[in-house]
Amino acid sequence: MSELRDTQPPSDADAGLDWIASRGVGALADRMGIVITEFDREHAVATMPVEGNTQPIGLLHGGAYVVLAESLGSMHANYLAPEGHVAVGVDINATHTGSATEGVVTGVCRPIHVGRSLTVHEIAVTDERGSRCSTIRITNFYKTFTPS
Repeated sequence: MSELRDTQPPSDADAGLDWIASRGVGALADRMGIVITEFDREHAVATMPVEGNTQPIGLLHGGAYVVLAESLGSMHANYLAPEGHVAVGVDINATHTGSATEGVVTGVCRPIHVGRSLTVHEIAVTDERGSRCSTIRITNFYKTFTPS
């Protein structure tokens, strides 16, 4: 795990992307081809290729939508975490309303609630035509972080 920052993150988009670059997105997100393209205090955006992340019948796997969403929601919750805390997921749910079969999908993550102990984010995943394929909600708990 990366070291916790000492101060609140800067608000500009370049600082958010720099923060992501310093942490990385994690081995699973790397393996699935997830690329974070925008990241600031208000939202986070990432893309993921359909190819390599499909079910046997050629549709993007439902779990792949969830991996994209959890990567965005958890990273964003940690970006907003109070000093000395780390965000850990406690609930996630997804409703798939479409199916991507080619190209890339884009996830847009926005906080719904940012409190002292919990965050709730909604992630909308769309295909290249802009059609919504999945809507995911993730809840993270802010846990006190003690470096080992």
